Amino acid sequence: MILATNLCFRTIPTTCTTVKQQKDPPHQLNPVIPTKTKACECFDLHKELIPYEKAWSWQKQIVKQKKSLLQEHEDCPDTLIVLQHNPVYTMGTGSSENYLNFDVKEAPFDVYRTERGGEVTYHGPGQLVMYPIINLRNHKMDLHWYLRTLEEVVIRVLSSTFSIKASRIEGLTGVWVGNQKLAAIGVRVSKWITYHGLALNVTTDLTPFSWIVPCGLLHRQVGSIKGLLQEFQSSTQYAEAVKPFPDDYQLIDISYKSLIKEFSEVFNLEIHQKAITVPEFWREDH
Repeated sequence: MILATNLCFRTIPTTCTTVKQQKDPPHQLNPVIPTKTKACECFDLHKELIPYEKAWSWQKQIVKQKKSLLQEHEDCPDTLIVLQHNPVYTMGTGSSENYLNFDVKEAPFDVYRTERGGEVTYHGPGQLVMYPIINLRNHKMDLHWYLRTLEEVVIRVLSSTFSIKASRIEGLTGVWVGNQKLAAIGVRVSKWITYHGLALNVTTDLTPFSWIVPCGLLHRQVGSIKGLLQEFQSSTQYAEAVKPFPDDYQLIDISYKSLIKEFSEVFNLEIHQKAITVPEFWREDH
């Protein structure tokens, strides 16, 4: 039912002070243009499984608050939410049910049709989801720029932390390693306030992706950081370079810290962690 190659790990500090795409030049990441650093509050739930409907409602509540601040000509700091979801399928505004390989009435997980762009995708444990709720007036009022910048965050994470060379594919949105899509991006912008965001497969069980046509792309695969590292581990050179192999929890933590670091640098934001516990989250009227 539809409800509305040598590898090494780099140390990431525990505190952190598109739409037609173009291919990046080889071995070059897009530069960050220096501007005045702005504040961004970050709600860290990256170790928690949050039901999709709860997080979706929370985002819309924050967007509404930011719009009210703008109407009153008050300061509107950016917000970032990082979490994992319970297994769920989400569809964009114009998504086609033809990309579901199951009867909607007998779906293996809940299916939500949302107001974001893009086709159907899967969210589940082991996938880090970032929801930036930012005022593009303070950055660049350009949706193409925003999508490309989200891609840049992930490309830098994969390169700087895992020595994985990722890229864009012209005409598609997301981040790719060869024919495997590691990060999906789908956003909504309302009065230049963004919500929804990106999902990076870290240790995700990829089986549920086989029950859909991810992002409506036939003949393309879905990959994960863990899967790529396991491929590299099969080489003697890699096995000698990284001992022991990180477990799932370590990979999630490493990826989270790197995402925060690169997001902060690419968007030129100063991250301010805001504590929120799961019991507190459930009590809030999100």
